[in-house]
Amino acid sequence: MDKYEIAKKIEKFAPLELAESWDCSGWGVDNFVFEIKKIMLCLTVTDDIVKQAKEQNCQMIISHHPLFFVPFAWKDINIYSAHTNMDRAEGGTTDKLIESIGLKKSCNIGDFTRLVILNKEIDIKDFVNLLKKISPNLRYVNNSNNQKIKQIAFCAGSGSEFIQEAFGYGADALVTGDVKFHTALESPILLFDLGHFESEIMVLNVFTEILNSDVDVVKAKEKSPFIQT
Repeated sequence: MDKYEIAKKIEKFAPLELAESWDCSGWGVDNFVFEIKKIMLCLTVTDDIVKQAKEQNCQMIISHHPLFFVPFAWKDINIYSAHTNMDRAEGGTTDKLIESIGLKKSCNIGDFTRLVILNKEIDIKDFVNLLKKISPNLRYVNNSNNQKIKQIAFCAGSGSEFIQEAFGYGADALVTGDVKFHTALESPILLFDLGHFESEIMVLNVFTEILNSDVDVVKAKEKSPFIQT
């Protein structure tokens, strides 16, 4: 399949115009190979990911995180990324996160955050067990010592900047990653920190669905850099 047709399929789902101005979504490496028979999907491109792709005879890598610097050794394989445009797109990163734990989005909050309104309140312990299915090292903050929640905001990746926005929309909690100490200390709502990797890795399933068997797709072997204890 022509690589530009592959890019068009992704951009139809997640237009590049949706990306933040600082984002580098799109082509990171656009080389002389045009016909793509096999693609490797990954969250983040690293030397190891490039090595895996070459060992598996992939002509292209599609990642969620974009490239801000391209090592010379990576220039012989096509690399395309869909980052904040995929986060904003309907059915994108956060929507897939919500779907992965069996819940359904109720509405969008601003550009990146989604809100789930449950039919009835859920105990904190039960919700923790639900999230631990995708993030064994889950940690959470409960400054108000609430025992039940009903309205839950979600933002995959690093979404703690949206705490006040979620609170303003009536959310009891925010599920995200990369929560810092002082942010946690001052939060008016519950915070569930899945970890950056765990909150976004399911975006690879979105890429798989978009490509819809038009080309052979494999997922890279990758994991969070943090070691579980």
